[in-house]
Amino acid sequence: MTDTSGGGSNSSDERLAPVIPLFGGARKGPKGSESLAAVEAPSLAADETPEALPPITDAPTTWTQIAKRSETLPRTVDSEPSGTPSERHPARGGAGAPAPKLRVVPQDADTSDSENDVPDPEKVREAGSESLVRKLRTRSLSISEARQVLRGHHLDAGQIDDVIDDFCRRGYLDDVMLANQLVESGTQRKGQGRVALSRALAQRGIPRDVADAALDELPDDDAERALDFARTKARSLSRLDGDTALRRLMGQLARRGYGGSVAMTAAKTALAEVTFGGGRPTGVRFVDSD
Repeated sequence: MTDTSGGGSNSSDERLAPVIPLFGGARKGPKGSESLAAVEAPSLAADETPEALPPITDAPTTWTQIAKRSETLPRTVDSEPSGTPSERHPARGGAGAPAPKLRVVPQDADTSDSENDVPDPEKVREAGSESLVRKLRTRSLSISEARQVLRGHHLDAGQIDDVIDDFCRRGYLDDVMLANQLVESGTQRKGQGRVALSRALAQRGIPRDVADAALDELPDDDAERALDFARTKARSLSRLDGDTALRRLMGQLARRGYGGSVAMTAAKTALAEVTFGGGRPTGVRFVDSD
């Protein structure tokens, strides 16, 4: 009877899986048996018995001892227990995320930024004046063209008027002088008539009254100027037939402000001189004396 009960007890113990202590200490079996240090380790020799191993006495055997032992261990940067989920873990949800910290912005910070964004009026005017001077060094400008240059540098209306008045007082801007120069250059170098000259003055922004005064200084001899220009172009058209040469020469005269009967008369006269070998007259003109 005793043997049978003892055998049954041994068979039930054999069915239990061996418990390996996680912290290197001994742990009692389920029925108050002695330490499980008697379980054979793979490193033991065949003739070595478990009783030869020294018992481990300082290993923790309860959760309380484990907690006390963990307090003595050095902590890492993360001071939370390993079993606690991090703030980014889904288990914590939105409640685990820390609330954003509010920062009070000083009221004078926005004011200082806005003040820095506003350009200095004196610096703006100085930059516009320097740009206008650089352009005047390359070519003459009308007052209207000078205003456009200053608007490009974001000067206000008052600043533009001040700069224009200053430049006019210094003689840097003069529409009357510029109009006379354009009329003289158009008649002598380009052979332009009144229509072409008036159009050129308007494109440069010369006021109408100033342009009319400059054109009134010209003698009323558009026909003679048209003939002079036609003579300079007629020789290069002599290889063409009469109709083609006349059409091209009249087109060139029209682009220079000579139109209608003035262009027709000048073109026919110049082509006739080249075709029939009449040659160009001496250019001496006789006018009625007073």
